[in-house]
Amino acid sequence: MKNNLNLNWLRTFEAAARHLSFTTASRELGLTQTAVSQHIKALEGQLGQNLFIRKAKSLQLTEIGRAYLISVRDSLEHIAFSTNGLFGPALEKTIVVRASAAMIIWLAPQLASFQKAYPGIGIKLVTSLWQNDREGHPVDVDILLAPQTQSDTRMVKLSDEYIVPVCGVANEHKIKKPEDLITFATIHVLGFDDHWARYLSAYGLPHADVSPRVIVDTSVAACELVASNNGCTIMIKRFAEQAISASRQIRIVGAPVDTGQAHYVLLRKADPAETQVSTAFCKWLQTRF
Repeated sequence: MKNNLNLNWLRTFEAAARHLSFTTASRELGLTQTAVSQHIKALEGQLGQNLFIRKAKSLQLTEIGRAYLISVRDSLEHIAFSTNGLFGPALEKTIVVRASAAMIIWLAPQLASFQKAYPGIGIKLVTSLWQNDREGHPVDVDILLAPQTQSDTRMVKLSDEYIVPVCGVANEHKIKKPEDLITFATIHVLGFDDHWARYLSAYGLPHADVSPRVIVDTSVAACELVASNNGCTIMIKRFAEQAISASRQIRIVGAPVDTGQAHYVLLRKADPAETQVSTAFCKWLQTRF
């Protein structure tokens, strides 16, 4: 039946038609010349039409063969594009890296260097906002924000972190000193509830009465609110600098203050056979800070 064609026959037809040579097609496909000839004969037999004009020293497409080639080639390309798009190329290993949304955005412009060094390694980035170990992601590497005094020997320090006040470009000129910050709506980030208190207290300013006007669950969302002139926030300096370099309409409007925290990297799996690639990623990560 014409509607039940062997895909291998079609691939062989496309290669033979492209090269106009059964011999060259056989080398490309890794088949014998006899197998190529049999594929073409079988396809012609099922279609009930000759696709090639065979001469002693040459091969030509028939008129219907030329017309059929267009459809076959388009179909094979469509299958290849769909397969690569949905399933991707075969990788040696994919490592799962868990981090905050802000950290993932900060890392994004730098990941190309790791991918160039390890082209066979895939990276799956998952946010730490709602993720836990029971939700199906076997995490290989965690990037964590923890106190500088933490004592877990498995955690390797990447960098101490500092916080800065951030406002929208339109309000930049209105903030001359730290106390000017609290004249604007204060935007707080869940999980970083101490940032406002830590920053204001560093300048001897009262902070007990600073209530959040807006609360969001990521620094990324806080940054977008600030860029839209909805108030000010306090955020980690490297994330603010990344947003500015990405042309977000925000400005840093004060000196940095030590958070007493640092970013660390932690390998989650203990089996040496499974950690070689993850260890390579961790070593690469240390060069980014």
